[in-house]
Amino acid sequence: MYRRFFILSALIVFPACLFAEDEEIATAITPEHYRIYKGNGVEASMEEILAAAKKIDVLFLGEYHDDPVAHHLEKSILEQVHSDRPVKKNGDGTRPLALSMEMFERDTQMILDEYLSDLVTEKYLIKDGRAWKNYESDYKPLVEFAKENQLTVIAANAPRRYVNLVGREGRNALGQLSDQALSLSLPPLPYAEPSPAYANKFHSLMDKFGRDRAKKKGEAFDDSEEAVAKRAADRADSLAAQALWDASMAYSIARQLADEPDSQVLHINGSFHTEKRLGIPEHLQSYRPNTSLLVVTILADDSFPDFDTGTMESSGDFVIVTDNQLPRSYDASARN
Repeated sequence: MYRRFFILSALIVFPACLFAEDEEIATAITPEHYRIYKGNGVEASMEEILAAAKKIDVLFLGEYHDDPVAHHLEKSILEQVHSDRPVKKNGDGTRPLALSMEMFERDTQMILDEYLSDLVTEKYLIKDGRAWKNYESDYKPLVEFAKENQLTVIAANAPRRYVNLVGREGRNALGQLSDQALSLSLPPLPYAEPSPAYANKFHSLMDKFGRDRAKKKGEAFDDSEEAVAKRAADRADSLAAQALWDASMAYSIARQLADEPDSQVLHINGSFHTEKRLGIPEHLQSYRPNTSLLVVTILADDSFPDFDTGTMESSGDFVIVTDNQLPRSYDASARN
């Protein structure tokens, strides 16, 4: 749970996620390292996921950012979706496929496009595109596959500096930005408030973290109505920052589907952003009503290989439980 909290909040509080340097994941990933289920816990297969993906506009793959099995599966699913694309609605060839990524921010789209077109080298993609420090091990394979196959890659996320701004000063602080900054970086303002269900999920996760921390210190955790209300008020800006992530990624996907209506989008994001079809899917339906989508949630969990009904039910249309004992691809607890 701590890892999920850190992934959720680090970009709000800190200038960047901190990754373990040059950690090698030597284990070869095989089907023995994951199990596939439907959202109700019934066992399923990769073939079922791929068959469902052929019928929709957007496929969401929700990950833990430090899960090597998730990264392996994402590459495999991207390859298979690309090779088995459905026919366009007018029957004129196959539907274009676009890869959308939380891991690049909207104002770096030009740099990403220049790299995909061989105008700049990878050095500049990593430096000027502000690639995550686990880019080479975890996300480069996706980008390189897209480049080799001439797929569009969408830098979907809000710049972390603006997410940080909202986390510190609230959503109204975005009104101080220039028109150029807004048009390059963010969805139209004001972006939507998170749904009550999403807000409840956010507060439940934060309370779980607070409860665990209090337990370690031997302290009581206050669950009175007054304390619950105060915590919600104190977290309002953090929740608004979280919603900015979701709205930005949803808007980026909606723009792609508007610009190329026949296309399909495969989007990679942290699992919290799409679990239970909350977050990005909700904002996407606001920007582009009736968009068909599929949520695959990939969870590294101690219950592996079993499906934990209490925590996993309805987390996705499909839920893939992965082996939590494998080495992680970065240290989410490291801070400077």
